[in-house]
Amino acid sequence: MDVASADDPAWVVKRWRRYGYDRLYVERPDGAKVGYWDLAADTAHPSAPGDEPLLLRAVTAWKDGDRGAAVPPEADPAPAAPVPWIDLATTPPGAAAREQAEAARAAAPIKTVLARVLGVHTDERAWRLGAVGEEQVAAQLAKVARNDARWCFLHAIPVGTRGSDIDHLVIGPGGVFTVNTKHHPGASIWVGGETLLVNGTRQPYVRNARHEAERAGRLLSAACGFPVHVSGLVVPVNTDEVVVKSQPAGVAVVPRRRLAGWLTRHGEIHPPATVESIFAMARRSTTWQA
Repeated sequence: MDVASADDPAWVVKRWRRYGYDRLYVERPDGAKVGYWDLAADTAHPSAPGDEPLLLRAVTAWKDGDRGAAVPPEADPAPAAPVPWIDLATTPPGAAAREQAEAARAAAPIKTVLARVLGVHTDERAWRLGAVGEEQVAAQLAKVARNDARWCFLHAIPVGTRGSDIDHLVIGPGGVFTVNTKHHPGASIWVGGETLLVNGTRQPYVRNARHEAERAGRLLSAACGFPVHVSGLVVPVNTDEVVVKSQPAGVAVVPRRRLAGWLTRHGEIHPPATVESIFAMARRSTTWQA
């Protein structure tokens, strides 16, 4: 950590190098953030537009070697007790949906049997088919991993405290994606921008997928200590047809059988070290409970 000389406007500069990033973080002595400078890209990222001149001056002084007097190191705080966490890498696909189906079946076993015999649609059926769909999507993801071991996957990630979960999280050289599986046997799906129709009826899948991806991005960024951009995917399963006139902004609708090819066609944006760092935090249950 370095500070400006007494004759200059005061600032504090901290260099941060981790996960392939090299940055200078600048703040005022009172702790107010000025912004950061990406040394690799040589670009400014001020906290506010008015902070850019001070950010530039601090970085220029740092580069010129005018780093002032070193701040005495603070005493290391006592290490906090580690927070126990569950390794989500061991969770099988469809686990959350199957648990819901089993709970519904246990609550009304006779009704469940009769509904199956009569072909009646129930909550138990919806959860059960949802679990099957997630398992089928996981099989496509496994194909990607067999062809390129740099891709990592997590399934049935519990998020928050209200019963929400992410069907699949995909982390690889081509990016980070949340996958929302939608099992609609024999259905016709039409997509035009923000509109997604299942047999002519509009569904909120695009909006929900975008919200899920944004939330995942916030949680992963907080856990990793660097920005993690997450895109949303809606993956229809066992449909008769999927017609995509135009993809929504920030979300892609990709049929299950095309998912593996769609992922591997993405250009490489994350080096292996970054993929490993994101996966290391994503697999911790505590990452998703904030």
